[in-house]
Amino acid sequence: MPSVVELVQSLVNGVGIGLVYGLIAIGFCVIYNASGIVNFAQGVFVMLGGMFAYSFLVTLKWPLALAAAASIIVVAGIGVLVQIFIIRPMWERKAPMFAIILATLAVQLLIEQIVILTMGDQPRTYPEFTLGGPLKLGPIAIGYQLFWVLGCGALMVVLLQLFFNKTRVGRALRACSQNREAAALLGIPVGGMLMLSFALSAGLGAAAGILITPTQYTAYSVGAPFGVNGFISAIIGGFGSAPAALAGGILLGVVQSAAIVVFGAGYKNVIALTVLLIVLLFFPKGLFGGLAKKH
Repeated sequence: MPSVVELVQSLVNGVGIGLVYGLIAIGFCVIYNASGIVNFAQGVFVMLGGMFAYSFLVTLKWPLALAAAASIIVVAGIGVLVQIFIIRPMWERKAPMFAIILATLAVQLLIEQIVILTMGDQPRTYPEFTLGGPLKLGPIAIGYQLFWVLGCGALMVVLLQLFFNKTRVGRALRACSQNREAAALLGIPVGGMLMLSFALSAGLGAAAGILITPTQYTAYSVGAPFGVNGFISAIIGGFGSAPAALAGGILLGVVQSAAIVVFGAGYKNVIALTVLLIVLLFFPKGLFGGLAKKH
């Protein structure tokens, strides 16, 4: 049996990875609430965020703030290109929703292959944003990067809430999520809102990748696992709001970390899928689906 210290340490680590899952889940929710599309390319934006940050930080020697901002902008631009050249034509032709969802999966596989050809298949990482540490609280060690993940995650959730509730564009996006036909009749450019949702989603994924890469690594293959866990987190939260998605991610991260300590790393995905099934059986709208408003 694991000791209390091991369990507490696993919970701390779980909060860190769970916050990243939560940011990915928010990306899923932004696109889903605007269009009904489940974007299975969301995980690849996480990978690209880490990849571009590595290139700017390590290869080009850019300052951290500039490298992070440039990575988010580039990946957000890729998200817009995906919407323009893949999603929009299918949307305008009134393609079945399952076909559009499958197209997002094809986009992920395509981008992974492009990354292999252009950047190689070797894993990459870079130093934590704050060197030194970890912070010791008795026998518990907390890496400084966890505070970056926590702070940036909280800041992004607050900014998203303010954007959706206090700005004209944010309110227009919320209107599209509630009734796209009525929003179009009111003069809201639904196509533009869908493009914005892809840009926001891709940018959130990139931010998650930038934050998590120093504690793990990034490579062409990390997108799929992050995407799956982010999707599970969104379901647990209920696809309702940014805080709900973040809470779902933290819950999943903590449960996975505890499962690794108690049962071993091989049971990590088994536990995640078990949690997903339990939530779907007893809380079809997610743990917070009935409590949270959209966005």
